[in-house]
Amino acid sequence: MTSAPTAPLTDELRARAEQLLRELGAELPAPGSLPARTPITGGELATLRPSSTEEVDAAIGKAANAFRTWRTVPAPQRAAVVRRLGQLLTEHLDRLGELVTLEAGKIGPEARGEVQEMIDICEFAVGMSRQLYGYTMPSERPGHRLMETWHPLGVVAVLSAFNFPVAVWSWNTALALVCGDTVVWKPSETTPLTALACHTLLRRAAVDVGADPEISQLVQGAADVGAQLVDDERVALVSATGSVRMGQTVAPRVAARFGRCLLELGGNNAAIITPSADLELATRGVVFAAAGTAGQRCTTLRRVIAHTDVADALVDRIEKAYRQLAVGNPLDDGVLVGPLINERAYNAMQNAIARAIAEGGELVCGGERVEAGGPDAFYVRPAIVRMPAQTEVVREETFAPILYILTYSDLDTAIELHNGVPQGLSSAIFTTDQREAERFLAADGSDCGIANVNIGTSGAEIGGAFGGEKQTGGGRESGSDSWKAYMRRATNTVNYSSELPLAQGIQFG
Repeated sequence: MTSAPTAPLTDELRARAEQLLRELGAELPAPGSLPARTPITGGELATLRPSSTEEVDAAIGKAANAFRTWRTVPAPQRAAVVRRLGQLLTEHLDRLGELVTLEAGKIGPEARGEVQEMIDICEFAVGMSRQLYGYTMPSERPGHRLMETWHPLGVVAVLSAFNFPVAVWSWNTALALVCGDTVVWKPSETTPLTALACHTLLRRAAVDVGADPEISQLVQGAADVGAQLVDDERVALVSATGSVRMGQTVAPRVAARFGRCLLELGGNNAAIITPSADLELATRGVVFAAAGTAGQRCTTLRRVIAHTDVADALVDRIEKAYRQLAVGNPLDDGVLVGPLINERAYNAMQNAIARAIAEGGELVCGGERVEAGGPDAFYVRPAIVRMPAQTEVVREETFAPILYILTYSDLDTAIELHNGVPQGLSSAIFTTDQREAERFLAADGSDCGIANVNIGTSGAEIGGAFGGEKQTGGGRESGSDSWKAYMRRATNTVNYSSELPLAQGIQFG
């Protein structure tokens, strides 16, 4: 397909996207001013009409009205919607995965893996519906019982990014629905079709089990649509995934109205490679984490901090692997690296490489544009840049496949380099020395929300809470006890005696 002229290929992809939407049960969007482009060619798959201010207001109102009843439904019954959604996702895994490829540019295995992640979180949330536990504590007062209970929070706004156009929505939505909340979803304006498909499947799931489909709302558009959700007092929680700059805008506005935020922002993830590391294992972990999704993951590996004894050998291995990576149309067999999302991402990558060289870096390989998909598509070879120090450009997150190589001579220095960036999402160490591994996981080791040993920085499982510290925002989604973000806690004291003793032994009257 990559050799076909751009216009015929875009026409073919457009027809396929329309067919997939029909098979997924979604109505074809009415034409409008919001383009759905494919990064495979840069051409339009469709245009949609963005939600108006009135439509966004109405969507919030419908979600708020549905919440009044939904919060009273027992959690295991609420889980029926999520269970049915998981079944529909399983039935349509390949179709939805292909639509993700068309709209986000992911290669097939990664796109299908993202849909599988949605299925996994549905299974997790269904089981969790019977485990929304609160504590019972001993009271200091005779004849009293002290306990905590958890209750639904309200309307949850989900603002998702293009790089995981469906999985992040499902992380939030599956948990929020089981917790008794209703959801208004504002997807990235670059991936509106996958959002339309998922929203259709969820509302169908609700209808299939006899639940109110209004528990799920979808609004489409640019930043102004998201801003309306951020500022509306009926929205109890804003879960936002995106850049640090976006989070710096969202958080103060939500805080100003005393709402809640769950932020998943930038990552500048690093892996420390120690002298004892299995270099074959480390190379495989580094290449997948750094080059997968064309470097467009929040968990992408952006820095390697290698011991001076192994740095040269490691770089040789990574360079050899990089030169073997097939870059091209993600629908083609054997392709491992698809396109960047758009020209802006390509320009950001070129600017970062130029800055790195100006700051003393040496370009080992990559960075050049690959001719595929036509003049409006932006394919690049993943780049490796050796840096003399952790300069300003290294401390920034460039959402593209640039891997910076730094060196160290002792573990304290490596950890200092590792933690010496504003972001704190994911991290890794490759070592066969247990002491080094434990030090990396200790309180004075990695300062990230995710810290791995002998595995890369990407590929998190839904069983563990996902999120990071510092400028990553501090939010946690998906597994563990992240459900608590979607609920409010009440402390209850029950007096089953005929006396009224006061706490702390206070005597009054």
